[in-house]
Amino acid sequence: MGLINPGFQTLPELFTSVFNHYRGQSSKFPFARKINGVYEPISYSAFEKDVNSFAAFLKQNGIKAKERVAILSENRPGWYLSDMAILNIGAINVPLYPSLPANQIEYILSNCSAKGIIVSNMLQLGKILSIWQNLPELTLVVVMNRLEETIEDVLDLNQAKARGEKILAEKPWCLEGVPVEPDDVATIIYTSGTTGLPKGVMLTHRNICENVKSCSSIMRLDESDCSLSFLPLSHAYERTGGYYLIFSCGAAIYLAESIETISLNMSEARPTIIFTVPRLFDRIKMGILKQISSQSAIKQKIFYWALKTGEKYHQEINEKGVAGKLLSAKHALAEKLVYKKIKNKFGGRLRYFVSGGAALPQKIGEFFQALDISILEGFGLTETSPVTHVNRPEKIKYGTVGPAVENVQVMIAEDGEILLKGPNIMKGYWNDEAATREVIRDGWFHTGDIGVIDRDGYLKITDRKKHIIVTSGGKNIAPMPIENLISDSSYVDQVIVIGEKRPFLIALIVPEFNKLKEFAAAEGIQAASNKELIENKSVQQIFEKLLRTVSRQLATHEKVRKFLLVETAFTIESGHMTPTMKLKRKEISARYASEIDKVYNALNMVYNSE
Repeated sequence: MGLINPGFQTLPELFTSVFNHYRGQSSKFPFARKINGVYEPISYSAFEKDVNSFAAFLKQNGIKAKERVAILSENRPGWYLSDMAILNIGAINVPLYPSLPANQIEYILSNCSAKGIIVSNMLQLGKILSIWQNLPELTLVVVMNRLEETIEDVLDLNQAKARGEKILAEKPWCLEGVPVEPDDVATIIYTSGTTGLPKGVMLTHRNICENVKSCSSIMRLDESDCSLSFLPLSHAYERTGGYYLIFSCGAAIYLAESIETISLNMSEARPTIIFTVPRLFDRIKMGILKQISSQSAIKQKIFYWALKTGEKYHQEINEKGVAGKLLSAKHALAEKLVYKKIKNKFGGRLRYFVSGGAALPQKIGEFFQALDISILEGFGLTETSPVTHVNRPEKIKYGTVGPAVENVQVMIAEDGEILLKGPNIMKGYWNDEAATREVIRDGWFHTGDIGVIDRDGYLKITDRKKHIIVTSGGKNIAPMPIENLISDSSYVDQVIVIGEKRPFLIALIVPEFNKLKEFAAAEGIQAASNKELIENKSVQQIFEKLLRTVSRQLATHEKVRKFLLVETAFTIESGHMTPTMKLKRKEISARYASEIDKVYNALNMVYNSE
């Protein structure tokens, strides 16, 4: 079926057309969430009623078209409800990550002159109460959870909906005639960035709607599909793909309870499509291999035979378009013996994963493909609404992000930078014309990414332009391909390569400690902490051997001469990752500056003495 209404031009038009389509169909539902251990659906009629009630409340309480209202919440039904209500009255949604500290929230609310904010719980409300006196334009605060006690000038969502319902009963026309045009700003998304203050990306209704339509023609979803949502809705990737796209096709969105319960929730929700990031695949692969290693020798042999069969099968299809009869028969047997059992862990209905937000290592993609699990890697930025490229279900090329989506033009500049043009390109940065002019020149959006396009039109991302390392010897080195080689090891969890204005490269490595502890147990190594473990000589030798192996695949100036093992992972909470799980190189380098200097000084002494 695809899009319920292929002609929608604004998000309120999208919402209305879907609600109208399913009016009176009680068996269909847009959202489901866990209540008392069981997924409970929310009907279209109940959700539409709540959206209209809350929209009436917002309008009656002074929120006007084009004014900004923020949402500070984890993924939950109230997020979708608030978004629809805000957009339906022509206001602008400013999504905030719940992990943000109060000072960053204050900066964003002040920068966009937010008139209202909807928060999820008392923890988030506490942040707002601590900064409210510094935000004179903030007049409306609503908390989704039920308030246990009265707080001055704060209502909970149920109270707000009840007031809105009363308003609609008295003035049933109050939501009529709200003008929302395609080129009106729908949302301002503040990019967390890996450096500097966040910038507010203005995306219009046209930007987002055109991107949804382009993605729909590739994903081909319908009301029989469903997704599992766990990536933050504050990010454009989950919002456009995991929310607007899914909703526009009449498919259902199941809300995961938490990152820790994803495996359980997949088996319960039985999704057909999942939008996720590469780090999830690392963990799934590790879990699969760990489970296989605990099984009998014959089961292990069957698994690795099936894995090898899958590799050959897909390689032959990629090269010839079809696999031979014998190989196809082996693949069918492997499906019964191995692939089906693994796919059942994801609910048994999964058509494909969609991967974005960071680069998917090619070997990870090929591993899952060999198990008959498709991953559609894509590419985009907040500024592009966000999807500009995605692999096609009928032709996946791991190591690339696929061809451009419909209506997106691509050009590679002389210096290798990827330039984009299309209806999905942002209106600009909020209150920052200089920054807008810097990235949009002659109609082309400058992504800051370096890439190449192959003969089939598939784009391969080489690295971020700003990540290119210039050594003291003047060599330009892209760190991402080197990091991908290092992270192929099951002993590596996270890695960044360092070498700016240095004579050679070194690597900061966060080991995969579960794997290291297995090694330590097998070798009889005693370690009371991660710090003791990474200082062990035998453990150090694992990484020395790894770098020697990686170095054989690199040019002389690209070789990583030394490594520094880090005892704690880089996380969002530590300030070393963005909310979309990109590593903040500058912050990590600053945090470990003294340790990095010691490594270089020691190496310099060795080289100088030779």
